[in-house]
Amino acid sequence: MIKWAPHLGLVDQPAERKVHVTPTPLGGGVGIVCGVIIPLACAHLIIWAISHGYLPQSLIPGDLKLHLPGALYRAPQMWGILTAGLVLSIVGLIDDVHPVSWKFRLMIQFMVAIAVIGAGVQATVFIFFTPIGWVLTAFWLVLLINSLNFLDNMDGLTGGISMIAALMFAIIMLSQTSEPRWLVGGMLLVIVGSCAGFLVWNWSPARIFMGDAGSTFLGLMLGCLTVLGTFYDEASFDTHVMLAPLCVLAVPLYDFISVMVIRIKRGLSPIAPDKNHFSHRLVDLGLSRKNAVLTIYLCTLTTGLAALLLYRLPGWGSAWTIIAMIICILMIISILETAGRRAARRRQQESHAELQTNTIGENRIDLQDQK
Repeated sequence: MIKWAPHLGLVDQPAERKVHVTPTPLGGGVGIVCGVIIPLACAHLIIWAISHGYLPQSLIPGDLKLHLPGALYRAPQMWGILTAGLVLSIVGLIDDVHPVSWKFRLMIQFMVAIAVIGAGVQATVFIFFTPIGWVLTAFWLVLLINSLNFLDNMDGLTGGISMIAALMFAIIMLSQTSEPRWLVGGMLLVIVGSCAGFLVWNWSPARIFMGDAGSTFLGLMLGCLTVLGTFYDEASFDTHVMLAPLCVLAVPLYDFISVMVIRIKRGLSPIAPDKNHFSHRLVDLGLSRKNAVLTIYLCTLTTGLAALLLYRLPGWGSAWTIIAMIICILMIISILETAGRRAARRRQQESHAELQTNTIGENRIDLQDQK
């Protein structure tokens, strides 16, 4: 895609709201999508061939042989999710070449959310009125799609955050429940691998960007898999583990909500692009872009580890302690960001005032010379 993108018109030009200074190929999202769909298609083909006797069952580890019928049974749902992600990716690719109205994109996002809900991706635990589950699922999916899209504003940011989040969810699905969730855990590990492969080329200085084609696809995948993955384990009766997705995704959600608040507070359009994101505020604090991204990685890893703690500590009392800890971390960051921005604004005002003073002084000297 690095070679093909310029010929397809997929080039991100520098602009005032962007941090890169040289034209950079877009379309890395195409690589991410292929990195998810192709391995899953190969896995499905192998499972189908083994189940029909075309390949020996020795290719599959003994513990997984019991799950072959279940994998084939769940395959249509998996392909429904992947098809929905592909539709979002195509819309994002079109938007990368010729900007599309945000209203149209939002409409497509809700239509895709409704489609995957129809494929069985819907919240059901502790929801006793099915339509409420549909509504909550739709808004959760659209929220994550836009959260990861908003987060894609620095080299390696969305790709790295998605990789860490998917890895944390995979660990929970495969090791923290009484029975491993193989399909959801396997899809999450494929996403981890796809993001890791992309980061090789997207790490600062990036040779390619993922664009909307990648960020919206990853947002939908994580949204669907967090709904499909049953975090609540009936064997333990600990309902507080349902907070795990909110813990793992606390940083993208914090970035999305804080940016919305800043824009509305300043009388700006909530969907207008700017430099008010988490990463931009860390740079204003004095961090380099690379260190800002690493800081966000560490914050995401911290909140992800807090999600793992939910499975180690019993009861809602422990859960609220962990939630309070995450909120405190985000509040500390928020205070530092605010102080950094105020200091930067003060330095800018002082510099502007000094420039005006120097200009007035030079004008006076010129006038004296003329006299």
